[in-house]
Amino acid sequence: MKIQMLKNEMVLSQPMTVKEIITTLAPDMLPSALGCFCGGRALELNEMISEDCVLHPITFQNEEGRRIYERSLRFVMLLAARRVLPGLHVRIEHSIGYGVYMRFLEQDADEKIVSALQREMEKIVKEDLPFVKEQWSRETAMDYFQKEGQWDKARLLSYRPYDYFPVYLCGGMAEYFYGAMLPSTGYVKAFRLLLHAPGMVLQMPSPKDPQIPAPFVSRPKHLNAFRQSNRWCDILGCMNAADLNDMIVGGKLPDFIRVNEALHDKSISDIADGIMEKGARAIFVAGPSSSGKTTFSNRLLIHLRVLGLHPVLISLDDFYLDRDLLPLEADGKPDLEALSALDVPLLRKCLASLLAGQETLMPRFDFPTSKRAREGYSLRLRPDQPLILEGIHGLNPALHEGFDPQLIAKIYISELTCLNLDHHNRIRTTDARLLRRIVRDHQFRNTPPEETLEMWNSVRRGEEKWIFPYQEQADFVFNSALHYELPVLKNYAYELLKKIPPENPVYLSSRRLLKILHYILPATEESLRDIPPLSLLREFIGGCTLYGK
Repeated sequence: MKIQMLKNEMVLSQPMTVKEIITTLAPDMLPSALGCFCGGRALELNEMISEDCVLHPITFQNEEGRRIYERSLRFVMLLAARRVLPGLHVRIEHSIGYGVYMRFLEQDADEKIVSALQREMEKIVKEDLPFVKEQWSRETAMDYFQKEGQWDKARLLSYRPYDYFPVYLCGGMAEYFYGAMLPSTGYVKAFRLLLHAPGMVLQMPSPKDPQIPAPFVSRPKHLNAFRQSNRWCDILGCMNAADLNDMIVGGKLPDFIRVNEALHDKSISDIADGIMEKGARAIFVAGPSSSGKTTFSNRLLIHLRVLGLHPVLISLDDFYLDRDLLPLEADGKPDLEALSALDVPLLRKCLASLLAGQETLMPRFDFPTSKRAREGYSLRLRPDQPLILEGIHGLNPALHEGFDPQLIAKIYISELTCLNLDHHNRIRTTDARLLRRIVRDHQFRNTPPEETLEMWNSVRRGEEKWIFPYQEQADFVFNSALHYELPVLKNYAYELLKKIPPENPVYLSSRRLLKILHYILPATEESLRDIPPLSLLREFIGGCTLYGK
């Protein structure tokens, strides 16, 4: 067997573990290695290698490395809760910065509980207990989780399309985390558990320094949006994937869609009322990729018209610089996510002129030529015509700093899904957005899913640098998640993702998304017809009557 790693190679006469191979071929990587990539798969450090392969170490700098670390750390936390607070059930809900927010289903957390859990987690890490991987049948797993009172997981497994799957055992507890794990509890030394009433935040390291937990950054508006989403889950009676599947089987999805959409409409209406009360003249709408900014902006325009205003919608994309003037990324490709890709001075000049009531020459960007069009258009605003400016940089102070704050309204929009696979396995917001983008790119941009997946890391880097740091500056936060959307997106994305071969570099990402969709039943054709033409989801699947998609 020939094994290659980082330009080094060796010939094996008998199988070796991934960790043993790293020790031989790249010992300097051993302290930071969390696994290895191999042919589109993530291999665990304990995995045996018995055939020719090329290995690439996975570290905390890799998205998959951080996911491996988080899964293993979550197991430690759940084991600590089982030891310290037997009978209580933990729900792991969503990310907040470099941490994960979680709560108990039966009671609120307090300082005493958090301190006890922190001490027990530290003890479990020092014990260096092994994570033992076993293959269980679906029936065996369902029986175990029912006895543990984890009915959510048992119900979900009843929908699983495969009969056997890997389960991890550690410290007398079994768990299933839908992905690779570390060899033992001793690998997750860097963490901190913080009280964030009514729940807790499990703080992890940042990629910049994997040796210590990252400082906690409070994001109250972000958390309030998640709390609203959780209230919606309660209203809808849908917390986990099994609840959603039960609705589909019972023929209740159409009604579920209607209530989802009504909640969205009410939220947009409330934001419109807030803008009216503020008296804002320039409304900036910003958010990460595939959050639904375009449809939201158009629907906000409608709600403002109900209040007697006549808004004018402007895309910040019209202020793009010509392609040959764009900043470049490290690989030499144009950086479309950077603020400097926009003509910020021109934007500020146009905004000042419009707010002063002057006739203003506005630019248009010609995307087929990747240049600013020779001819723009003239615009003057009446007193009843506020501007709605939509684009990823809408919250960046460089665009509106120095203007009268009373005239500016800032809206942050993102898909903050609170639907879990089960209480211990959340569906990440970035994965939900990625599914939206895969479907939209294939439907309307003739872009295969492989290309969308390949560019996603670059998109995410841009979001981390240019969007997320400013989200707490928003006056209003809109959660664009629709709790029914995964069964709908499965109809469009599932077969596309299945066609990506193992040798493709994005195979691992495609399999991660497929693992989520495996547990979601597809929406029926009848249900698809119940999605209204103004739904944010129509921006991605088609049929939107706002702008012709």
